[in-house]
Amino acid sequence: MADAARRIVELAGQALARPLPLRVRAWDGSEAGPEGAPVLVIRRRRALRRLLWRPGELGLARAWVAGDLDIDGDLYDALERLSGLFWERGEAGPAVSMAETARKLTAVLRDPVTYRAARSALSLAGAGLPPAPPPEEVRRRTGIAHTKRRDQAAIAHHYDVGNDFYELVLGPSMVYSCALWPAEDTTLEQAQEAKLDLVCRKLGLREGQRLLDVGCGWGSMVLHAVQHYGVTATGITLSVEQAAFARKRIAQAGLGDRIEIRVQDYRDVPDGPYDAISSIGMAEHVGSARYLEYARTLYGLLRPGGRLLNHQIARRPLRDEQAYEIDEFIDRYVFPDGELAPVGATVSRLEEAGFEVRDVEALREHYARTLRAWVGNLEQHWAAAARATSYGRARVWRLYMAASALSFERNRIAVNQVMAVRTDDEGDSGLPRTRAAWLS
Repeated sequence: MADAARRIVELAGQALARPLPLRVRAWDGSEAGPEGAPVLVIRRRRALRRLLWRPGELGLARAWVAGDLDIDGDLYDALERLSGLFWERGEAGPAVSMAETARKLTAVLRDPVTYRAARSALSLAGAGLPPAPPPEEVRRRTGIAHTKRRDQAAIAHHYDVGNDFYELVLGPSMVYSCALWPAEDTTLEQAQEAKLDLVCRKLGLREGQRLLDVGCGWGSMVLHAVQHYGVTATGITLSVEQAAFARKRIAQAGLGDRIEIRVQDYRDVPDGPYDAISSIGMAEHVGSARYLEYARTLYGLLRPGGRLLNHQIARRPLRDEQAYEIDEFIDRYVFPDGELAPVGATVSRLEEAGFEVRDVEALREHYARTLRAWVGNLEQHWAAAARATSYGRARVWRLYMAASALSFERNRIAVNQVMAVRTDDEGDSGLPRTRAAWLS
């Protein structure tokens, strides 16, 4: 069996109704496909069984995480070439998802004519039951999404994978959200500091105010706000590992009397009102069914005149919002129960909760560059990163961050900072009349 690659390329072309845009190197050493293209390395026949039992995104993800598949060459180039198979732009934008492609592929494989023509190639996969999913995959979840207990489990899956791992990927800033890149020669650390400072200025922080940071991560936002703007701050997270790391940083900075870190759900914060609330990269975990509750909770925690800065990833709107499907790879391996909404829906929910939305700033291109920087850190420290968590987990992060960078670059997803205010009983926002004035 010295021609497995050729037979796989032929099968892929039949199933996808277009040539596979990657070269293939199979487990038998054979190669086929376009010269000069990145090489899809199929290390084990088991990869084909994963795809046959679960055609499309989830089968590919399982094969990638397990190391059955790899890319020899530029990962970004490979993903860009493959993206045409999974995301197709139509009148309503990128309405054809990987899930839809999986349905098409399943239908092709079940077609008797196609199956007879490809039967010899399908035998390459070998007989047997579907391989067990890699241990990094979230198993079947029960109960209602976005209860406090289920949210805590979801957060633990993503964030409690080792602080040493995140230090290698994120760098010294330990900020896990879109940075702000004011110049070409800006470093990742400088870009993250610029983002934190932008949030503080949008919130109008002043000495003596109280700040609540919802989803505080490893404490970078509260540290910056206290050190540079003189506030007192409370940070909340559902991640036990994040909280421990943040408390250690705060103690080392000698700021334990001005910053409190709690392992606490946003629905359980008892001690408002606050002068300002930051929520940076947290609202994606809330879920559409809970979003109005989230907005109303934060509104109730602010004093009149208090400001909210909501920094959140957004997806493109669909013509039929009922057709929206959660990405299987992201849901099983990266952000369980995470949901993206169009920025318009976010603004509407905030307004419905009582906020006046005063500013929306898109930072899409900045997130693409941030993700590429994180991928670069991961690749530079690959062996140490894999030891700090697991080989499969490191592979998950490399794939999801690289694919996300391309999605931001191609405007498939976006990220926005929404600044909103709780006006007083007379409708006064307390804001200067120009954006330049309240950002100064």
